[in-house]
Amino acid sequence: MSTLSFDATGAAQQALDQHLPALVNDRIATRIFAKDHTLWGPDAESESAIRLGWVEAATVSQSLVKDILELRDALRAEGVTRIVLCGMGGSSLAPEVIAGTAGVELTVLDSTDPDQVRAALEDRLAETAIVVSSKSGSTLETDSQRRIFEQAFTEAGLDAKSRIIIVTDPGSPLDKSSRETGYRAVFNADPNVGGRYSALTAFGLVPSGLAGVDIQAFLDEAEEAAEVLNDDAPENIGLALGAALGGTSPLRNKIVIAEDGSGIVGFADWAEQLIAESTGKLGTGILPVVAGPNAPEVTSGAPDVLVVRLVAADADVELGDNQVAIAGGLATQMMVWEFATAVAGRLLGINPFDQPDVEAAKVAARGLLDAQPEPTPAAFVDGAIEVRGGDWLGGATTAAEAVKALLGTLAADSYLSVQAYFDRLAFSGLEGIRDELAAASGRPVTFGWGPRFLHSTGQFHKGGPAIGVFLQVTAAAAEDLAIPDRPFSFGELIAAQAAGDAQVLGQHGRPVLRLHLTDRAAGVAQLQDLVAALSTRASATES
Repeated sequence: MSTLSFDATGAAQQALDQHLPALVNDRIATRIFAKDHTLWGPDAESESAIRLGWVEAATVSQSLVKDILELRDALRAEGVTRIVLCGMGGSSLAPEVIAGTAGVELTVLDSTDPDQVRAALEDRLAETAIVVSSKSGSTLETDSQRRIFEQAFTEAGLDAKSRIIIVTDPGSPLDKSSRETGYRAVFNADPNVGGRYSALTAFGLVPSGLAGVDIQAFLDEAEEAAEVLNDDAPENIGLALGAALGGTSPLRNKIVIAEDGSGIVGFADWAEQLIAESTGKLGTGILPVVAGPNAPEVTSGAPDVLVVRLVAADADVELGDNQVAIAGGLATQMMVWEFATAVAGRLLGINPFDQPDVEAAKVAARGLLDAQPEPTPAAFVDGAIEVRGGDWLGGATTAAEAVKALLGTLAADSYLSVQAYFDRLAFSGLEGIRDELAAASGRPVTFGWGPRFLHSTGQFHKGGPAIGVFLQVTAAAAEDLAIPDRPFSFGELIAAQAAGDAQVLGQHGRPVLRLHLTDRAAGVAQLQDLVAALSTRASATES
């Protein structure tokens, strides 16, 4: 197993001192690995009874390796060397970090943006196979992506069935229809594992293995980590991390996860959806904030913030106040964080295996697709940005004034969530506004690309404490893209997803500023400039 280390200071260490003895005495570690579904209270028992398969996933999944590698070799022999993953949430984030850390190419399509979908379609189609990952097969985004690729393969004179691989739960509608259709391969995952805990199941392994990751070594490392975690001892790092995440008093409910030399590519994005969707419910929970080691939140000293630094195993780390440092290989870290999230759920008094509020935005989006209402008129237009907001906009007449008015609604315990509904690959530079908004506001800021964040932090935004303030950015596509055999296009779908989410957040009484970019490049540049100016003014005021 890779070297695993852990250190904590301040409130995190106090949480360990307070909770570790009871966690050890109550045999929480061995009971989790024994699949004791009573650990999270009576209300959680029915769900947790069918969601603890992840504890043995590293062992159970060993039987998949041979078939995955044989398919990889067969595809390569046919000249198919590019794998596109059509999936959302844990189904896409786990393979993305596994492939990225291994340094192999995997195209992750977890968007309904027309430009991003088109870019995936037009890149080396003749050399491409797709992996369609969905537990039920009813995921709207994934179904739409499968339809457009199947059409593209056929129009290019390729045998579409030979280029489509399915990962789903046994007996699901997608499982049955895929076998009847005759797609290249259908892999079944353990139905007793939720999507966000599925990194070590077929959902994580099939796309990663087909892309070229050494999944045998990955599973072997995870098996060793599971053995270490299955120990009722104060030295159990999984228990320690769980206590730090969910046991601070008062609860530090913004967990700033800072990549600081771990060598694991994109781990914080994966941990973000695991923690937010697992804990953000019943008005409580912990909100992961993905940041760099020099982000404003790392040194803010805010009483509701805990910093977790992902470091290299041999790093000489000097921790600041209220910080945690953790090191370990990718498979080890995935096992530790899944285990720790389950422990944190027990300390928070919630069920870490359900997601009761995720469906609300889906229902709202579907209703808007069916009804096709006229867009809400903009409050005003500033350059390439249409502005929509609530009464809190006041007398704002520019986009900059609107953003400033939104920041004015932040309270001492609030966070700002930036949600960008367009091409995350072509406009990844927009993520730079996160640090600047954190500096300008003095509060933690999350940045999520829609619709993928709906399957992660979306649960916390609606089910967690009502302290979020939301900046939604949408953008007109250069050209829309039809979805085969569907009465709506990708452009209409992503617009409905954004509007539906804003609608549900508004119903929860949260401030939502909606900025629509009528020209992507010009609008992004305008937004970056106005945020930079706000950050500069905030710095000048402080000094």
